[in-house]
Amino acid sequence: MRTVRVLQKLLGIERARVVGVRFDEDDRGQIMVVSLELHSRARSRCPQCRKFCPGYDQPSARRRWRHLDMGGWRCILELPARRVQCPRHNVGSEWVPWARPKAKMTRAFDDAVAWMCAHAPMSAVSAYLRVSWRTVSRIVERVVDDHVGLTKRLNGLRRIGIDEISYRKGHRYLVAVVNHDSGQLVWAGEGAKKETIERFFDELGDVRARRITHISADGAEYIGAVLAEQAPHAYWCMDPFHVLQWVNQALDRCRARVMNRVVGLSKVERGRLRWALLKNPDNLTDSQRRLQSIVVCNVNSQLARAYQMKEEIRHILSGAYRSSWAPLRRWIRKAESSGIPEFRLTAQSIRKREVQIHNAVACQMSNARVEATNCHLRSLTKRSYGFHTPDALIAMANLTRGGACPKLPHHD
Repeated sequence: MRTVRVLQKLLGIERARVVGVRFDEDDRGQIMVVSLELHSRARSRCPQCRKFCPGYDQPSARRRWRHLDMGGWRCILELPARRVQCPRHNVGSEWVPWARPKAKMTRAFDDAVAWMCAHAPMSAVSAYLRVSWRTVSRIVERVVDDHVGLTKRLNGLRRIGIDEISYRKGHRYLVAVVNHDSGQLVWAGEGAKKETIERFFDELGDVRARRITHISADGAEYIGAVLAEQAPHAYWCMDPFHVLQWVNQALDRCRARVMNRVVGLSKVERGRLRWALLKNPDNLTDSQRRLQSIVVCNVNSQLARAYQMKEEIRHILSGAYRSSWAPLRRWIRKAESSGIPEFRLTAQSIRKREVQIHNAVACQMSNARVEATNCHLRSLTKRSYGFHTPDALIAMANLTRGGACPKLPHHD
């Protein structure tokens, strides 16, 4: 086999032939420059639609693309690419099969960088591949944009989850939309506000919005306002975790208020009582179970009744009843007439969302998949020591949770 044929196989270049190789130096060190020439049937194609187009001008200089390293040498591909004039996409550099339009790196290099960024910090990827971290960030955005443009990620949505995540101090939020059936992130936007949710439904369109059957979310007013307008036919399911969070917070405030009335506990045990009341009974240790029994035995105390109501609503939300509607309303009436101020306020909040809570129990829907995505994004933000812009975080979120992570080159 000829040497140029071997080199072409190693480079993984198609529809072009190697016409020369030379070793050179630039300000970053030694490089290997491979000169290419497109096959006749691959020339003069629009980079967007790939149709044959008339030439616009002759190449004044050779275009270069960074390729995967070879033997420790930075590999550069070069080609005298000319510009073409497409009737639909106007003037642009002719299409080359090894790189994305307007990119200065080959597709294989882009995919390798994107895959590594999904599994390692950008700083490590930048050092290993000898490119700046800004270049790494632009490559990630380019790969994600390419994936979003080639896939119909908003098609076929039936059950979705919506939640917000704080990505930066100063109340900076992203809104994430996750497909419950696949677990993938399908959309993300900046700002925990009504306009952000409306932007998602604008991209979704009326036809696809009518096909959505279930939507899980928390009790935020701005989410409810948009869902009532854009998807009134869908079951809005309020995440049971947030309901239990409300009740646990009410129980904790009640404990702090009546702590001085609890007798039979030492100072250390009073500090440990909080978790003995908030944890599920099945998860209690022996010492926590003893502390809990001391409180529960005093059935007439406010703290004992508050703990019993916490366990009752946990039982309701677990789906133990055939229908949760009647037990939920009984619990609301009981909390409102309990004489415990913390639970009266919580009961008012639950009454406002009782339909959505009932839907969640009846449809067995929670926001667990969305919360898992949010936990991953928080870990991603911590690993990256923050992101300069929300677009950079959204790109990384789509790369790692949206199915945009490419395969490693030569790993088919």
